[in-house]
Amino acid sequence: MHLIPLDHETDFDGWRRAARSLVLNDVPPSEVTWEVTWEMRNAREQPASAIGLEPPHGTFSVPAKFIELAKLVILHRSPERFALLYRLLWRLRHHHDLLMVADDPDVATASDMAEAVQRDIRNMEAQLRFREIGREQKAHFVAWFAPAHHIVAAAAPFFASRFADMPWSILTFDACAHWDGYAVTITPGLCEMPDASRLEETWQTHCADIFNPARMKTVPATYSGNLEQAPRIAPREPAMTRKPFTHKPLAAESLTTLRAEAASCRACPLWKDATQTVFGEGPSRARLMLVGEQPGDKEDLAGKPFVGPAGNMLDRALEEAGIIREKVYVTNAVKHFKFVPRGKIRLHQKPSTPEIRACRQWYERELAAVQPDLVVAMGATAAQSVLGKITPINKNRGRMIAAEDGTKVLVTVHPSYLLRLPDEEAKAREYRRFVEDLELAAKLLKSSAHAA
Repeated sequence: MHLIPLDHETDFDGWRRAARSLVLNDVPPSEVTWEVTWEMRNAREQPASAIGLEPPHGTFSVPAKFIELAKLVILHRSPERFALLYRLLWRLRHHHDLLMVADDPDVATASDMAEAVQRDIRNMEAQLRFREIGREQKAHFVAWFAPAHHIVAAAAPFFASRFADMPWSILTFDACAHWDGYAVTITPGLCEMPDASRLEETWQTHCADIFNPARMKTVPATYSGNLEQAPRIAPREPAMTRKPFTHKPLAAESLTTLRAEAASCRACPLWKDATQTVFGEGPSRARLMLVGEQPGDKEDLAGKPFVGPAGNMLDRALEEAGIIREKVYVTNAVKHFKFVPRGKIRLHQKPSTPEIRACRQWYERELAAVQPDLVVAMGATAAQSVLGKITPINKNRGRMIAAEDGTKVLVTVHPSYLLRLPDEEAKAREYRRFVEDLELAAKLLKSSAHAA
């Protein structure tokens, strides 16, 4: 039996070096035990033998997809993750396409772990709230968080990018992340989470120790994503009694509050050239939510969604489908107009994936506030935001899709797509299909109302 020590809970480099050596020495997974160093130090009995392997000879390759998967799985809190990854690596040497077998138990488990880690990172981006400690030049911003997995170092660069102009610290039980305006540093976690009344006292107590340079690890600030603020979450339960992590929807907030907060959104650079934030409109408890791609020129100037030519097309289609627009909540995946100036004309530009991700916080919070029975995503950008991944429109039209959080979703084209079609016959045909998609949405809403 080979006992493999790892330096820390997310020691991917150490795992990779050891795993490569093990595979090249033909050591099967059943003969390997993985331990994090601190667990070994606290063990009652030290292992009789360490790795004890011959220096590896030769080489082998694995798909790049496995490396990406492993870097996420290593952040999961399950103690079985190291063994699972080595088992996959062992099998990949002889089955290069193993990761394509979605129903393989190991592949499925690793995929689920990776998705859980990604959800946890998104939750941290969405739920973190900073509190100012001190004033003026001595001000520092502190946030408490209880992640479900070991994601602090992975998520911290996003906050460095999002809040580059303010010094902050994110404190958790696992690790603490700090930003001084130049680099992100990681220090050990805290043993307890104080309540709000003790926040400044605790910060002052731990400040000197936290910023001891000898304890810091610097990580690059290259990650970009989205941020959304929500109330501070409760302390994490002890590891032995903690419930498995499950995705939970954000707490509902007032649309008026969200609209006011979104007006000063700086999550991506699009705000610099846009006239204003174009937030959603409609009843606060609408059964149907329509999500477009981004505001156009007219929407940017008016500050309202779907008031230009595409909005007129949408209004006509909704009427033909028997849907009253005033009873529908209408919004966009991206809240600022992205364009390229051409003389006096501003030409629409498709939002990039980082921009869609940066703005997804607003859709998620609108969704939590409105709580619709059905969401219709109009266009590829809207589908990517609503479903959290690139989703081909034509392949997914005409059927209901369940989003990750359980939201019922229909995808269709954006009304502006119909306006761009040069052929009148094609335009009429595609418009009819668009109306049929909206009629399907109305039918689904009617059937769900009868079922209720």
